[in-house]
Amino acid sequence: MPTKKKPQGTPSPERRRELLATAAEVFAAQGYNATTVRKIADAAGMLAGSLYYHFDSKESMIDEILSTFLDELWEGYDAVLAAGLGPRETIEALVTESFREIDRHRAAVAIYQKESRHLAAQPRFQYLVDSQQKFEKAWLGTLERGVADRTFRADLDIRLTYRFVRDTVWVAASWYRPGGLHSPEEIARQYLSMVLDGIALRT
Repeated sequence: MPTKKKPQGTPSPERRRELLATAAEVFAAQGYNATTVRKIADAAGMLAGSLYYHFDSKESMIDEILSTFLDELWEGYDAVLAAGLGPRETIEALVTESFREIDRHRAAVAIYQKESRHLAAQPRFQYLVDSQQKFEKAWLGTLERGVADRTFRADLDIRLTYRFVRDTVWVAASWYRPGGLHSPEEIARQYLSMVLDGIALRT
């Protein structure tokens, strides 16, 4: 295995994005521990030594993949939370934004789901813990606000509802493929209809 070297010069940002996209697909398919720099380089059609020109380790690659995904997710979430929407509208906007992020970063979402607990034990990835706590606070706070103002049922189990909606949305990364028959907005609309209005006809 080549000796790890720090990147030299200024690699093309576009090439870095291409390599990260390739690395994300390999990490998502094979898992972080099973993925080597050589496997990523093979998938990118280059020598492992050449990959070190862009990144000093596979850890740096997965770090950039996850931090980029979370930065974009929170840019969208923060805009929703600052918009002053009602509880139902906030849930609708958060779900829609979540599906947009799955569309943009499907592989990163899959990596996050599989690897975040393991990676979060390392100081470098403390931001994964911080993001999860912030995520939970945003969703639980919105649900609590909805119960308080009678937008949502008074008997709602807030934490169970949060887990149900969270898992129902983010598991879509396992099957969703960008460019399919339905846009992320359409999928969000269908999910929201089932979550908020149910699937049984009212009699």
